[in-house]
Amino acid sequence: MLASGGNALDAAIATNLTLGVVTPYLCGFGGDLFAIVAKEGRIFAYNGSGRAPAAATVEAVRRAASTDRMPERGPHSVTVPGAVEAWFALLDRLGSMGFSELAAPAVGLAREGFPLSEAGAASIARPKDRFGWSPEWLAVYGRARAGQRLQQPDLAGAIELLCSAGPDAYYRGSIAEGIVSHLCSVGGLMAPDDLASHHGDWVEPMSTTYRDVEVLELPPNTQGVTVLEALNIIQHLGALSPEGPERQHLLIEATKLSLSDRDAHLTDPADMRVRPEELGSLTWAAERARSFDPTRAGDPPPGRPASGGTAYVCAADADGMIVSLIQSNWMGFGSGLTVPGWGINLHNRGATFSLDPAHVNVIAPAKRTLHTLIPALALREGRPWLAFGTMGGHGQAQTHVQLLVRIVDDGEDPQRAIDAPRWIVSPWDWSVTAEARLSSDTLDGLTARGHRLVTTERLDSLMGHAHAILVSPDGYAGATDPRTEGAVLGL
Repeated sequence: MLASGGNALDAAIATNLTLGVVTPYLCGFGGDLFAIVAKEGRIFAYNGSGRAPAAATVEAVRRAASTDRMPERGPHSVTVPGAVEAWFALLDRLGSMGFSELAAPAVGLAREGFPLSEAGAASIARPKDRFGWSPEWLAVYGRARAGQRLQQPDLAGAIELLCSAGPDAYYRGSIAEGIVSHLCSVGGLMAPDDLASHHGDWVEPMSTTYRDVEVLELPPNTQGVTVLEALNIIQHLGALSPEGPERQHLLIEATKLSLSDRDAHLTDPADMRVRPEELGSLTWAAERARSFDPTRAGDPPPGRPASGGTAYVCAADADGMIVSLIQSNWMGFGSGLTVPGWGINLHNRGATFSLDPAHVNVIAPAKRTLHTLIPALALREGRPWLAFGTMGGHGQAQTHVQLLVRIVDDGEDPQRAIDAPRWIVSPWDWSVTAEARLSSDTLDGLTARGHRLVTTERLDSLMGHAHAILVSPDGYAGATDPRTEGAVLGL
């Protein structure tokens, strides 16, 4: 798209549309989207997440799902998908090419098919037993094999309709009818008005200054402030020690404190009891830093289990536009529901809601849930310097912190920072899973400090799939994660 005259946003959205076809286990036409765009000295940010159905009260979901816990899959995990509206809103304001032109590769790949890679086939095979109850999903993906062509003709038809009729087809037209009809047929609460009333929002990013870099993250309902809080705690505690157990212990503890606050306070901003600006403030971080013990692992209040299936894309063009974009189905294929006739996999972002009326993120009519998706941008001297992000659910904020420390504090180039060994903390029990490439001294030191440590593969997808673009006086430098099928492409 860049070679054919498109700008960075055109390129990012065309890539997202194509990934929605070739990696349907990560993202697609039934999920949500967030983006930050730097253009001509201005920053634009978009919240393309949907809301719970108007009928989705705690009592209604409990009664319909016959459970006191929010279902992870199925119709009650589906909120209004926001990605389609977001693509058109972003292009209308900041793009230079039409949706039809950008979607042409995706249409061709959906209709004609493409040979599945080993990694792609494995990602489809993993949830196969879990989705045995979904004949529509099995009809499309049940026979998928590595090396064989995966064709999605119904999805091709849906994309073609979006090209000719725009987002109205999705939110008020025949696709909307298909989504609502299918959800209702399996006991869901979604109604036509839920889709018809959907809109995304242009928002102001939140920021903090870490060392000499201004880090921009999206506000709630995303977990972006989690990154800012962790960076503020780290900075409050002074200069980092050299690579080793002391440093990693500090990073892990700062991460735990910010994740604990995330699960205690973050939700739709209209329903938050603590202002986002307070959570991202230096005063809040200083108070939290007082609980840091350099010798022992802490045990803050835990949160809920979560995992993710997401695609992150960044792009930059010759005119200086920088795009940081993230889009997701949430847990792999999401809810497991594939809309008949349209081939759209509906996400399960509503699974992050709670059915506990006392919890800040309790489900409610037309409410947005806590979202893990966080595209990021960093500025130096007021100018765009680094676009970065990753998939990984609750691990996204943790990866942001680890990458920024290596790039900002250590002066690593983005590729070396992404290649470096990482860890991930489980917010529900504070165990730490670390890649085996971390030094034995670091691993032993963390264990000695009381961390419940598990080592995993040398390059583990659990750590996220991070990508970045660095702006330098010599141009752009791109970096892609060896933990996934990614690429850096440039002219």
